[in-house]
Amino acid sequence: MRLTRCHVDAGLAVGTSIALPDASANHLARVLRLREGDGCVLFNGDGRDYDARIAAISKRGVLADVVGAHDVDNESPLRVSLLQGIARGEKMDLILQKATELGVASVIPVMAERTEVKLDAERTEKRMAHWRSVIASACEQSGRARLPSLAVPTALGDAAQAVDHGTTKLTLDPTGDVSLATVKIDAAAVVVAIGPEGGWSPRDRDTLSAAGFIGLRLGPRILRTETAGLAAIAALQSRFGDL
Repeated sequence: MRLTRCHVDAGLAVGTSIALPDASANHLARVLRLREGDGCVLFNGDGRDYDARIAAISKRGVLADVVGAHDVDNESPLRVSLLQGIARGEKMDLILQKATELGVASVIPVMAERTEVKLDAERTEKRMAHWRSVIASACEQSGRARLPSLAVPTALGDAAQAVDHGTTKLTLDPTGDVSLATVKIDAAAVVVAIGPEGGWSPRDRDTLSAAGFIGLRLGPRILRTETAGLAAIAALQSRFGDL
């Protein structure tokens, strides 16, 4: 029987006890109806799963004892970064969730000319917290013990120029210069740039080109923002990463 995995944003060590986050506590005690003595798995993003046992359930929450730990080795050998034009609401949630399941190493939300979402400092903080929870939940479900990093939203030009030297830089383009069969990946690292709902503007494309991004053809059709990045990640993982 597969045990429920819960993300805990705290240090974990065998032989210690920890009060579970409210969301996890509610899910284990009220939804799954676990009882004292039942098992679960905790992880905090350090690459290990921690076997735990429910020690106490009360109105104040759930206390778990950490009884074991083991390394989890299911990360892709290909480090994929998703440079994603910020999409609205559930579309962005879907992108983050499925990209995490597909093994993306990092997500870089960017504001482009046609980005419809406007973020001030307060909204950015709230949106970041929500996006982190989406990523953590996807890791719980998919068995990943390392959380993809999530960058603070920034302008496309700044993000494009900040990509590590040696990383292969791609953006989807039905008329692009390379296909999945001909593209070459340097240093086992690739960043894929995907536009927002309205796509990249001509100036956005000039910005990406100036930063060294090249067009990748996945087919003759134009994909929606919530489809494009996921299709690219899956295709690149199939050829260069998860085999």
